[in-house]
Amino acid sequence: MTRAKAIETAAQYFDTGCFVRDLSALVAHETESQVPDKAAELPQYLKQALIPRLGAMGFTCKIHQNPVDGFGPILVAERVEDDTLPTVLTYGHGDVIRAQTEQWRDGLHPFRLVDEGDRLYGRGTADNKGQHLINMAAMNAVLDTRGSLGFNSRILIEMGEEMGSPGLSEFCAQNKDTLAADVLIASDGPRLLSDTPTMFMGARGGISFDLIVDLRDGAHHSGNWGGLLADPAMILAQALSTITDARGQIQVPEWRTTSLTDDIRLALRDLPVQGDGGPEIDEDWGQEDLTPAERVFGWNSFAVLAMKSGVPEAPVNAISGYAKAACQLRFVVGTELQGILPALRRHLDARGFEVVEIVPHEREFFNATRLPPDHPWVRFVAHSLEQTSGKAPHILPNLAGSLPNEVFADILGLPTVWVPHSYRGCSQHAPNEHVLKHISRDALTLMTGLFWDIGQTGGPR
Repeated sequence: MTRAKAIETAAQYFDTGCFVRDLSALVAHETESQVPDKAAELPQYLKQALIPRLGAMGFTCKIHQNPVDGFGPILVAERVEDDTLPTVLTYGHGDVIRAQTEQWRDGLHPFRLVDEGDRLYGRGTADNKGQHLINMAAMNAVLDTRGSLGFNSRILIEMGEEMGSPGLSEFCAQNKDTLAADVLIASDGPRLLSDTPTMFMGARGGISFDLIVDLRDGAHHSGNWGGLLADPAMILAQALSTITDARGQIQVPEWRTTSLTDDIRLALRDLPVQGDGGPEIDEDWGQEDLTPAERVFGWNSFAVLAMKSGVPEAPVNAISGYAKAACQLRFVVGTELQGILPALRRHLDARGFEVVEIVPHEREFFNATRLPPDHPWVRFVAHSLEQTSGKAPHILPNLAGSLPNEVFADILGLPTVWVPHSYRGCSQHAPNEHVLKHISRDALTLMTGLFWDIGQTGGPR
């Protein structure tokens, strides 16, 4: 009954091939929440893949209907050992992004795990099936060693995160007592560097929307009508050019945050943003007076995700009547979600672009959250990870991406600490998604040590 024995048990789970076997079974469920024809797969993942595993660990499990009609169910699993013990809430999502099957390279398939070198390929390996499997297996290693967790555990798995987590906030608001806990410890997203543990305590928010210029029905010959008909693509391009300057610096005043304070700058000062197979960053892009780490973790960023006017695949000599750009703002704490689009409306109108419509995407948003880097739970988790790995973890005030952390931080009122088990080159949301085996093994030992420490000490005092 020692910490080292529990960690050894977790390592053996990986070394004997059990992790690969179990992850393969999870990946085989085609849980594409964005594909209506796959709706029946969502509850089956919970019933067939997770409930038997959790039941064998002494959890009671219940599948709840989503409060929002037409969206995937939510699983709540609970193991209560003693009402006087601390309670840890753990979260994951079993749905995956669209498969994009035809775009995977030869020999790979999104719903068949392929073991190749240090990589395990398959949709959901990184986002998020592999990550919540690691956390469950780590708890199981503690149970096998000590016979108990030493804390109470509640696990929430949703099946709609890739659609913006519809119904999750409503469900948590309606079930605060059921989900009551002392802390959220969960896993999603990538490490900063594959060989060093990473922690983050919140996430940038994200809001997506279309900018549309719709002037007339149909297209008209550019020879007969050129110079007489306004071009919606040109108008849209000019409108977009006012949102940032030529190096991507945001020009909408309300989108320029004031929350990059000295303590956040200090936390970000030595964090790496390059490496692990990602593209070379553009040093001359983004807010000029910020470091690269400050730009991606402490500031807001605007992106044009897609644009269309006419028929790009087969252009003809005609002036289109319609143009659209799908856009997104990633934003940190200090930028109010409800004020983002009204601020853009005022900005465009003041520059003569009243014709540009702003159409928010349905459910495509998350709010921004952040926990202070010196919070007691942050220090506790960091100490545990360093004790296991021998390395001080990278500690981010918030993830650069977006996830539904506001549900746990704002609705349930929990301190939130995330320990990601992937890396930035994992092709998340793209063809050829994968996890690295050495990170998965390392993560199993880290989380086993962390859960052991919580059970041994009761968490931070």
